[in-house]
Amino acid sequence: MEARHLRYAVALAEHGHFGRAAGELGIAQPPLSKQIADLEREVGARLFDRTRQGVFPTAAGEAFLVRARRALEEIAAATVDAGRAARGETGRLRLGFIASALLDPLPGVLSRFGRERPDVRLELHEMATSRSSLALVAGELDVAITLGSPRGAGVEHLVSVPIGRDHVIAVVNTAHPYAGQLSVSADQLRRQPLIVSAGEDEPSVVAALRTLLGTDSSVLGGAIVARDVHTIIGLAASGVGVGLGPSRMRAVPRPGVRFCEVTPRTPLPDLVLSFAARDHSPVLRAFLDVIRANCPDVGAALNDRIGSHT
Repeated sequence: MEARHLRYAVALAEHGHFGRAAGELGIAQPPLSKQIADLEREVGARLFDRTRQGVFPTAAGEAFLVRARRALEEIAAATVDAGRAARGETGRLRLGFIASALLDPLPGVLSRFGRERPDVRLELHEMATSRSSLALVAGELDVAITLGSPRGAGVEHLVSVPIGRDHVIAVVNTAHPYAGQLSVSADQLRRQPLIVSAGEDEPSVVAALRTLLGTDSSVLGGAIVARDVHTIIGLAASGVGVGLGPSRMRAVPRPGVRFCEVTPRTPLPDLVLSFAARDHSPVLRAFLDVIRANCPDVGAALNDRIGSHT
């Protein structure tokens, strides 16, 4: 029994006439009569009474038609669902990210993706670069946004592209002597109590700060340790020291603080988007399209990386 047999039976029941049903179906009447007869033999019961007044479902036919209509509705729904899944309109996306990505560019990306793909289930996990790298390689994540490229075994099977560059800036209380300066120097920072991040991605950040302040500087050893950029800004607002963090901290509006550039300019590791090279899912493609739209500088690099892994 095929779906066409169900359509034939439903059309015949609706029109009550072989000729009219055949016309709607776009076939000749004799083939329709034969197909209905074949269906009745397969079912093992007469489904229609043929009379001079018309063709009418039997009791067996009425029971059959209830299920037939339901099956045809399910087939139509399955076709729609398959198309939506193929276009990346449904499904799941598992994203791991470092906290500072929520300053930029994630808010714009997630907002747009949610508007364009409201039926995709987003599973969001804040995690350090080391953890998200392992999860991505293990297939527990679809996408990861990390500080620097993922590290560890298996990362050679990932596609990675920078989506944001950053450098060290300072944040101080508005009453601090540095608050009126556009920039502060490394020498000035060495004379101040500092506030730095203590997240699991700290080694790469500390390495950048040691480049700025000098490897023999004791100022980092006595620094106040904060969990994330929000804590850095909050402690700086409290006047307990000079906060050092990524330039995307400027995206956090808070009264009572001022941001200053730091000289010499000290780059931090890039913000990097990664996914498995073998992953060609429509949902991932849809997410990458949003990345391209929201991060214009990323598009060419992303296309280059994808091309080299296909």
